[in-house]
Amino acid sequence: MNNAHPLELDGKVAIVTGAAGGLGQAVAMLFAERGAFVVAEDIKPGVAELESGRIATLVGNVAEEETARRAVALAQKRFGRVDILVNNAAIIINKQVVDMSLDDWESIMAVNARGMFLHSREAMRAMLPNRRGSIVNIGSYACQVAFPSIAAYAASKGAIAQLTKVLALEGAPQGIRANVVAPGDIETGILDELMPNGREFLREHGAGSPIGRVAQAREIAEVVAFVASDRASYMTGSVILADGGYTAV
Repeated sequence: MNNAHPLELDGKVAIVTGAAGGLGQAVAMLFAERGAFVVAEDIKPGVAELESGRIATLVGNVAEEETARRAVALAQKRFGRVDILVNNAAIIINKQVVDMSLDDWESIMAVNARGMFLHSREAMRAMLPNRRGSIVNIGSYACQVAFPSIAAYAASKGAIAQLTKVLALEGAPQGIRANVVAPGDIETGILDELMPNGREFLREHGAGSPIGRVAQAREIAEVVAFVASDRASYMTGSVILADGGYTAV
């Protein structure tokens, strides 16, 4: 599969948020391998390690308006335009609703929902003159199913699904597509700050899916690359589940 379309993104210019590790890093690296130029953005300074001839890096808080503007400006200055946006940055908190503070709720919504709105708005503004573009928002199977203790995360992912559908309707006349890729459990560090064994927890939870295992970041990056590419040119407003069959049960 990795060699089926080696240059499917040749010459495209992409912005990828949350790119210092996990899925975001896998997407940024795969896009570069497939011929794209990438602005890799993250709040973590370690994203600078991805800097190369094809990858420009940016440190910033995805929830801040100025960060979205800086990301688009960097893509235009370094590579000439914006063709693709992958809104990947996200955080999670594991608390029952009765134990959750307002700050807990708002911190999740700021990164997961507001951050995607801001970056989508700025990217669309840059795409409009060229009348083409692809926005891929990383959702979750939590767009459709619920689990205890992730109310804020699930609400943010549900918001992303609806935001994306509106982006698709508004963008379609301008040649701009918008879709959600909604993974199940991926073996990443998203839980590292919440528990000492976050990756082990994800592996165990992922084993409960019909496919019987957790996803690797590269597997989901392949789905993102397809949806972002011109091979998915008739696809917009969709929520594409890549959850190992979890929501099929």
